[in-house]
Amino acid sequence: MNQIDVTSNAKINLTLDVLKKREDGYHELKMIMQTVSLYDIINLRKTDSGIFLKTNLKYLPTDSRNIAYAAAQLFFTAAEISGGVDINIKKTIPVAAGLAGGSSNAAAVLTGLNTLYGKIFSEKELCLLGEKLGSDVPFCIAGGCALSTGRGEILTPLPDMPTTTFLIAKPPVRVSTAAVYGSLRADKLTDGMISAIQKHDQSGVAVRLFNVLETVTAKEHPIIKKIKQDMIELGALGSVMSGSGPTVIGLFKDKKLANDAKNVMLKRRFDTFVVHTLKRKTEI
Repeated sequence: MNQIDVTSNAKINLTLDVLKKREDGYHELKMIMQTVSLYDIINLRKTDSGIFLKTNLKYLPTDSRNIAYAAAQLFFTAAEISGGVDINIKKTIPVAAGLAGGSSNAAAVLTGLNTLYGKIFSEKELCLLGEKLGSDVPFCIAGGCALSTGRGEILTPLPDMPTTTFLIAKPPVRVSTAAVYGSLRADKLTDGMISAIQKHDQSGVAVRLFNVLETVTAKEHPIIKKIKQDMIELGALGSVMSGSGPTVIGLFKDKKLANDAKNVMLKRRFDTFVVHTLKRKTEI
């Protein structure tokens, strides 16, 4: 095998709590993440040496500033092998949107290279490598639904949710993650969501969607609160901001309602997608 196409799936946050500021400067997190069907496609092609990266978005860096490039560097260093790769990323996941698009790309590069080069690492070893790149990368390798604690790197698998439909809408605003965390007042909520997931209680999940970062981001960008309100009026059972924003997600009971809401959001020139939940790809 000389090349492989790998899908790189987005994640959403069902809950996001920030418990405290850690001594290392990071925040102690407690959140539930879920993989969804929105994805980028990454083509990896073996070469004799070097790493070459291109994407369909001209403004993205194509060197070590790109986490997918850094993932390839890390793989070859950790594997202690000579070799190279051409990486071609077709982006669909919105950039800087709270959907872990970059982390997912890094995860896909690690898993794809591992396949191309003969399964050098176990899945658990890949997750440990991914942790060096970013807190969301191990989750993106495993996928599914999981409780994430620590800086986000400690994962506890949760039962796979029944296939559930979400609408994703990203307004054309940019959010500084560092600024959001810097202005944050901590809160606590997640245990009720775990119980709802374990019971396959879709309505229980919907009413417990929660993100403490909204207390900061929505003040800076009132459009986030407006999208949440609009999603509820358009039939969502619940709505919440994903990650540090500005993307908003809404849980719908069926695809028809979600697609009707999507058409409204598209008229406002938002990046808008109807997606569904995915099951875990591998054990963590």
